[in-house]
Amino acid sequence: MAEALLRRAAGERFEAFSAGLDPVEIDPRTRAVMAEIGLDLHGQHAESVDTYLGKMHIGHLITVCDAADRRCPSVFPGMGIRLHGSFADPAAFRGTPEEELAEFRKTRDLIAAKIGEWLASLPEPDPAS
Repeated sequence: MAEALLRRAAGERFEAFSAGLDPVEIDPRTRAVMAEIGLDLHGQHAESVDTYLGKMHIGHLITVCDAADRRCPSVFPGMGIRLHGSFADPAAFRGTPEEELAEFRKTRDLIAAKIGEWLASLPEPDPAS
């Protein structure tokens, strides 16, 4: 979710990648709620953190759950600013199918709002660079 939302909000400023310590396939409910707002996740997937760790400059490392914040290296070669958003994993929520989709929507909207706040806090990019 965060990768697609950041690309939509500021794809001209950032190249976004999804990575995880234990990456899994994108949940179909994630695909559904992102499609609701016009974001198609076709071809998008999370890589292992090892794909990027120390192999490229990461200007901003953004974690979106507390487990990732605890387990992700706090510093590694090529990393700039580390940011964290504490969002519950909507896949862990149990309820009716509609309640579960509502949880995914809630998480999507919270992540989108956090990305908006973060972007608003950054200095404007220098048009000359």
